[in-house]
Amino acid sequence: MTQSIDSIGTIADQFDAIVLDQWGVLHDGGTPYPAALSALDMLKTSRAMIGVLSNSGKRAAPNMDRIARMGFDRAVFDCMMTSGEALWQHFASGAGTVNAVFPIVGSAGDAERWAAGLHLKVTDDIAVADAVLLMGLPDNSAVDAYDDILHAAHALALPLYCSNPDFTSPRGGGTYVMSPGALARRYRDMGGEVHLYGKPYRPIFSAMETALDCPPAHILMVGDSLHHDILGAQTAGWASLLISAGVHAPQIGPKNAAADIALLAKAEGMPAPDYALPDLR
Repeated sequence: MTQSIDSIGTIADQFDAIVLDQWGVLHDGGTPYPAALSALDMLKTSRAMIGVLSNSGKRAAPNMDRIARMGFDRAVFDCMMTSGEALWQHFASGAGTVNAVFPIVGSAGDAERWAAGLHLKVTDDIAVADAVLLMGLPDNSAVDAYDDILHAAHALALPLYCSNPDFTSPRGGGTYVMSPGALARRYRDMGGEVHLYGKPYRPIFSAMETALDCPPAHILMVGDSLHHDILGAQTAGWASLLISAGVHAPQIGPKNAAADIALLAKAEGMPAPDYALPDLR
């Protein structure tokens, strides 16, 4: 049964490491949550290491730069791992036979910056690509906006590598936009071959364990998604805490959060978290 708590400080000293999701926990995509800034100040005094584990298509360093620009103190964080970093490391290891990728990105130049240091060509000609690289989407993209590209990729039997498997991402004012994971699922529904990097898949959790040098049972995952953060934590053997004001907010009321979470988890076929908080506080 999920335990509702008043502050992450009440359980922080039970863990050697506390790993935080980024969007929906620390910020809304552009602005820090005020309570999160205060919570991090408090966590600095705990014995736990602090990490960030994010389904961002970009590498770890640009993500650390992003949250620093928002006002977060770099010194608080012991480690940053992103799904984009995990995919970069996959290609850097020499795995696979991909030499050229057709990019789908949120902003021009993202793929080229991500691919720096790799023997990998980024091409806008899908006919000469070995794979599709799905990193991001412009805000407010329609679900069928990329169907022509997806159909062309499917006709060429191109695998799709998705470096952000989230279905939605928060924006200011409690709004959400479609994320790359939804497009990857659309390609899979067309019969396309899809490779997903990030939460809830085990490799990114293993990479974080290695970076923190911490056993799974001593780590707490804090996230706002049952499908990505909580499922991934359970699969990895981590404890988990759900931020109920995140992506599942419409289904979780303020008075009976634990009961609402139990019903939602059952309906979604997902594990329930060990703990719940309205927001990171």
